Amino acid sequence: MKIEPQHVVSLTYDLYVKQEDGSEGLAESATQEQPLTFLFGAGQMIPKFEENLSTLSTGDTYDFRIAAAEGYGEFDEEAVANLPKEMFQGAEVPQIGEVLPLQDNNGNRFQGQVVSVTEDSVIVDLNHPMAGQELHFKGEILNVRPATPEELSHGHAHGPDGHHHH
Repeated sequence: MKIEPQHVVSLTYDLYVKQEDGSEGLAESATQEQPLTFLFGAGQMIPKFEENLSTLSTGDTYDFRIAAAEGYGEFDEEAVANLPKEMFQGAEVPQIGEVLPLQDNNGNRFQGQVVSVTEDSVIVDLNHPMAGQELHFKGEILNVRPATPEELSHGHAHGPDGHHHH
């Protein structure tokens, strides 16, 4: 079956990004045992990722690259925040490398990674961990099926076979 909007796609992928030495390294994977399953066209995936898959069908393999600007965006130097240490009163001060769940004044949730800790603040990088990276995807389309009415009303896939309990 061909991939179309309002269809559920299950696929494998290997995502490669450039390492510090310039070579490509495996960043993450989805396997046949634990595939990535999503509702195509529902806005859950990087638009360029879906665009690259849009001509494929069950059983097809793929190998494509997405430029940083069309993936998670370029690295933004402005997206580094100084959080006062008082914010962490009653809790342990986070360590460098720790990922913090944060929320803005509008209730939007996002994550930031601690890049340094000073005497009076915690410096957090709010960029996506893969910002500034070209993304190289390789994988196979395992299954394509029409979404169920329930999946369409919920706006997401309920697993490879359409059964998922909230």
